[in-house]
Amino acid sequence: MILPALGAPLLLAGCSVGPRYDRPVSALPPAFHGEAAVAARHGSAQDGSAPTADLADWWRSFNDPLLTSLVERGLAQNLDLQQAAARVFQARAALKNANAALLPSAQVSGQAGETYQSLQTPIGRIGSAFPGFQRSSETYEVDLGASWEIDLFGGRDAARDAARADWQASEAGAVAVRLSVAAQIADTYVAIRMLQARLDVARAQLDTQQRLVDLVALQYRKGVAAELQLRQAEGALAQVRGSIPALGNQLDMAMNALDVLIGAQPGSTRTELSAQAPIPAPPAVATAGGPAALLRRRPDIIAAERTLAASNARIGVAVAEYYPKFSLSGLVGSATTTTGGLFTGGATQANGVMGLRWRLFDFGRVDAEIRAAKGRNTEALAAYRLTVLRASQDVEDAFSTLVQQEARAASLHDGEASLTRARDASMAAYKGGMVSLIEVLDADRRLLETSDGALQARAAATRGAIASFRALGGGWNPPATAQ
Repeated sequence: MILPALGAPLLLAGCSVGPRYDRPVSALPPAFHGEAAVAARHGSAQDGSAPTADLADWWRSFNDPLLTSLVERGLAQNLDLQQAAARVFQARAALKNANAALLPSAQVSGQAGETYQSLQTPIGRIGSAFPGFQRSSETYEVDLGASWEIDLFGGRDAARDAARADWQASEAGAVAVRLSVAAQIADTYVAIRMLQARLDVARAQLDTQQRLVDLVALQYRKGVAAELQLRQAEGALAQVRGSIPALGNQLDMAMNALDVLIGAQPGSTRTELSAQAPIPAPPAVATAGGPAALLRRRPDIIAAERTLAASNARIGVAVAEYYPKFSLSGLVGSATTTTGGLFTGGATQANGVMGLRWRLFDFGRVDAEIRAAKGRNTEALAAYRLTVLRASQDVEDAFSTLVQQEARAASLHDGEASLTRARDASMAAYKGGMVSLIEVLDADRRLLETSDGALQARAAATRGAIASFRALGGGWNPPATAQ
């Protein structure tokens, strides 16, 4: 009865050490600087051409079934996501271990043995001198033991809090990987459609240049055109032809990258992607509640905050090393030399111990551990604040890209129409002897550059929308309690 009498006041006296954790407050503006420009785009959604996206599954708003299929396959098969899920599993196991450390542990042990005593040892010589000495002996023992390290100063409780925060950070990190994978798949898909369209423009320009070379060659053979004009036309043709392999190489690499993102062997989706399809138009982008909502929606911010909470709890773990550790242990069992004697009154044995462990002359090392823990906490706080700032930067950059590239695409589209007419007019004038070949080649070059630039601007605008969804934390529904 002595151990329970001592244990009760110890439990009542339990306390916690270490600093209290307060969630950091981030000073955020009431609205994004680019929010007004992005909101102005919503007018284009009223005619149905640019539907408003649901942040939880924003990829569906591009109205491209193949894009939706690829994203959902990637979310099911991506190997980065599988690694993130494994990290969550490990963190959950670590939390269970930390919870178990707060509870008593018990174990059952048993043994049976037989000894045949040597007569040449001191014990054998002494024992053999007594009547009835038997060289053979048997022992049987069964015990139930229990032990408990009392968390008197909260060190193990703080370790449990740190493990819980680590688990929550790993869960948020897994969500961040999910968002990243969805955005990378969509971005790569748009790049593929852009490269396919650019190849079509280059091939069409190649056909035009080939017809021009054929015309100049005919004129050269008739003595109407000079050799210089023929060589200039051939050089322009070679330049356009040389751009096609470079675009083809970029397209191959983009397709390979997409296959890896969805967890497939490179080349697996070539057949699906071979059918021509336009670059998806960007849908209307909602600002998802402004900057304040980022703290709830961005999983990388949630993960950084939980990492900060874990580092704060580990200060308490380090501080608890200043104080003594108390433990209780006990054993009850039965030991005998015959199997029939087990569990009889005479074979019963019991043991109870109260332990003390105290790093009394090690406070210099404890001080160093506490300073290291505080340093890691300061580092985690800076990392959290930097994550918040970068999240805001991501949103502003994505909004700017979306709006500015849409404006650039519209301007280049108008220029493309004008340059197409100018190119046709220059060809007609050349055939009539009104202008030189240089003017025709210049018109061809300008048209190719403008058409190519318009495609890149359209793709950049769509990729800006994808970046906006990712920056806003789109791709999941955060729990209502997430901060």
